[in-house]
Amino acid sequence: MRRTDRLFDIIQVFRDGKLHKGEELAQRMEVSLRTIYRDIDTLVASGVPITGERGVGYLMQGPVFLPPLNITQGELEVLELGLALVQASFGQVTSADAKTLGDKVRAVLPRPEMLDPHRGCIGVYHTKFSDAERDTLEVVRRGILSRTKVRFDYLSLRQERSTRSVRPLEVQVWESVLTLTAWCEDRQDFRTFRLDRMDEVHLTEDGFRLERGKTIQDYLKRIEENGR
Repeated sequence: MRRTDRLFDIIQVFRDGKLHKGEELAQRMEVSLRTIYRDIDTLVASGVPITGERGVGYLMQGPVFLPPLNITQGELEVLELGLALVQASFGQVTSADAKTLGDKVRAVLPRPEMLDPHRGCIGVYHTKFSDAERDTLEVVRRGILSRTKVRFDYLSLRQERSTRSVRPLEVQVWESVLTLTAWCEDRQDFRTFRLDRMDEVHLTEDGFRLERGKTIQDYLKRIEENGR
């Protein structure tokens, strides 16, 4: 978690008006107690009305006002629909990020209740992808973001089984299928895999750097050239 995100989360915790000890905050933020003390000092120095002391606990004595966000009702409906679509399609994979995004937008709205997914004009009730696909997506997503190689067993459309080690580059969302485009270390070329045909998926201990000829941009350029 980035420090700016953590500082925002700490303010959100204090909004309940209760006393919070440093140990509790450290556990919730999954950082050391020393880090929490530094974060509290930073917030106090920036004008956030937090009082207390180490070993006793901290309390926010007044509301924190942020500059209001100038956003139209139509734009809010688009955001509400986007959050609903993400939640319906990917569930737990992105639920935490969807929640914090909503919290951050509400914090800068003139009225927090303006962003309410339950009052939108479009309801989303479908679930496109299985739990197994979502679990695979979570591993692949972490590999892409951390640039870590992923290893898995794969069953091709020809019913051929293989074990692959890849550099995950991008996940594509189709009508009812999720695919992964990756640089395959075993084939030394780009390959696209269906997530519902991947099994025993896990991150390896091997990271990778973006190299010329092995990026998603290189793959898309090749596709474009082949289509001419």
